[in-house]
Amino acid sequence: MPLDASRNSLVLPILGLLVEQPAHGYDITTRLRDRYGHLSVTRSTITSLLKVLEKAGLVSSGPPERVGNRPPRTAYELTAAGLADFRRKVEVGVCDTPAASVDFVMAVAYVGVLPIDQAASILDGRADRLDQELAALSGLPDGDVLEVHMLEVAYWRTIVATEATWIRTLVRRIRSHEIGWPAQQTDKQGSAEA
Repeated sequence: MPLDASRNSLVLPILGLLVEQPAHGYDITTRLRDRYGHLSVTRSTITSLLKVLEKAGLVSSGPPERVGNRPPRTAYELTAAGLADFRRKVEVGVCDTPAASVDFVMAVAYVGVLPIDQAASILDGRADRLDQELAALSGLPDGDVLEVHMLEVAYWRTIVATEATWIRTLVRRIRSHEIGWPAQQTDKQGSAEA
């Protein structure tokens, strides 16, 4: 776990699951494993991260509750500060992460937490940045290098072009309301909630 646990790659999906509903560590661990098989998730890591997030004021916990013969479990829910931090993490993840990265995948998974116009605008900006990256790749490979020694360039062009195309299609579908969007509510501080 990084020294700054809030930078752990599991924080974004943990906060995302808590946007959906309050949950205890065991439930979060199970849902993360079910939804994101590519993430390495252990219950002890989730429990540790929830404690760090609580200490930072991003989540709050209720008293431990026992259900049936199970051990008592502490349910966590997102705070207003946690929702604001989650939105910021989603925005940064959509804007600034490298193409085809797990960080982008995790951020776009929760883009619905942002207001629809903001999400579309941020995604448009990412597609524009990817177009610039693609243009920079267009001069490669150099004519003096055998193509076989530059196959990764052709691969990367395809990846970047595909992501840019996918994002532009997503933005069109968002703006045409083809994709349902969660209603935005206002929390006590006046910021929108999903």
